[in-house]
Amino acid sequence: MNNKNALLIIDMQQEDGFVLENIDTVVANTAALLDTARLAQVPVIFTRHINQADGSDMPRGEPRATDGGPSSYRAGTRQVQILERLAPRPEEWVLDKSRYSAFHRTDLDARLNALGIDTLTITGVLTDVCVLSSVFDAFALGYHIRLVSDACTTTTQSGHHSALLIMANWVYSLEILSTEQCLRALENLEYVSLTPGRPDFFAHQPHEFESTIARFQSHLARTQE
Repeated sequence: MNNKNALLIIDMQQEDGFVLENIDTVVANTAALLDTARLAQVPVIFTRHINQADGSDMPRGEPRATDGGPSSYRAGTRQVQILERLAPRPEEWVLDKSRYSAFHRTDLDARLNALGIDTLTITGVLTDVCVLSSVFDAFALGYHIRLVSDACTTTTQSGHHSALLIMANWVYSLEILSTEQCLRALENLEYVSLTPGRPDFFAHQPHEFESTIARFQSHLARTQE
């Protein structure tokens, strides 16, 4: 068992309030990572974003339904459950949270420390919301992070790439890698990843956004040659 690593799968739930880019591919990639982690006896942690039905735990300004409760991720509904293809096993940990970050008002950090884990492989949704928030908190808490770029998604490709670029620019303990390479990492085989060598490595102006995405993808592609 690799006690230094854990697979953190963020909010892969039934919630259908958002149209997500390439979600079928992301689910398939996550399933492959999950199968490999289980075979390698790497601890698996799922998160679920859940708000109380009466809205009592919602942050100020978050959209509400006509009854005053949450308009999405409502406790007691099918939408908060993990996707069937990724269903947790009875012994696996499912962490409920009411905020974006998996670390906010949860005991995630304490439980990871108790297991001696220092490296998190992170997948899930949304890249520019809960994944982004969780990655920044993991970095602040001292974890090494492997972010699987093609096992994350959000509502638009631009949002997905914007978040990846922000994290690549400022999260110094971060590796970004493909599912193919992450499968190798989970099996303790040699693998390659994108690790930017300096702050703001993918700095760009608005008119350079598309070319910066191309540069990012080019760097990531080189890691798979």
